[in-house]
Amino acid sequence: MDGTDEKTLATPPGATPQHSAAESPALGSTTTHSLRNEIRVWTRDLLIAIGLALVIIVFLYQPVKVEGTSMAPLLSDQERIFINKFVYRFEPISRGDVVVFWYPLDRSKSFIKRVIGLPGETVEIRQGTLFVDGQAVPEPYVPAMYEDLSDFGPVRVPRDSYFVMGDHRISSNDSRVFGPVASHFIYGRAVFAYWPVDHFGSLSVTEANSK
Repeated sequence: MDGTDEKTLATPPGATPQHSAAESPALGSTTTHSLRNEIRVWTRDLLIAIGLALVIIVFLYQPVKVEGTSMAPLLSDQERIFINKFVYRFEPISRGDVVVFWYPLDRSKSFIKRVIGLPGETVEIRQGTLFVDGQAVPEPYVPAMYEDLSDFGPVRVPRDSYFVMGDHRISSNDSRVFGPVASHFIYGRAVFAYWPVDHFGSLSVTEANSK
C-alpha cells in the first residue's frame, strides 16, 4: 500500500471519524422505535386483558349486595360479593354451597342461604344439631353464639328442591319457615367477597372463622 492510500484512510489527530456521526442518530432512532413498539404491545395486551376480565364479570359473575345478618359471620350486612351465575349449568348443587335464589313467596326478592339438605333427604334438627337421614352433620360455619337450640322436623326434601338455612340460625328466615327451594329458583353461588376490603377473598371456605 503506498503513502497516498494511507493518507486517504487515516483520521487526522483530534478529528471525529465521519462514520461515527452517521451511526449515532440511527442507533438512537432504532432504540426509540423499539421502545414505542414495546409500549404499544404492552398497551394492547393490557386492553385485551381488561376486556376479557369485563366479559367474564358481566357474563359469568354478578355483583350483589348482602342485606341482613342471616349469613353471619361468613357474610355481613351491606357486604359486596360476586356470585357465579353459570356454575350450576356444569355441576350439581352441593351441600354447603352458599346460594342466591328467588324468595319462593315473593320472586321480586332474592335471598342468600346455605344448602344443608339435598333432594330426597330427610332433614331434622334436634336441640340445634343438624341431622340428615338420621346422621348428625357437623356445621363448623355456625358459631355457638348463633345456634338455635330448638327442634325442627323431620321433613323430607322434595325432588328437585333444596333445604336452605342461614348460618346465623337464631335470626334467619329460611326453609324452616318457607320450605325447601325449587332448583329453578336458585340462580347463583356466592364465590368471592370484594367489599369491605378486610373481607376480600374467596367464599369457598365454609368454616365460621374463615374471615
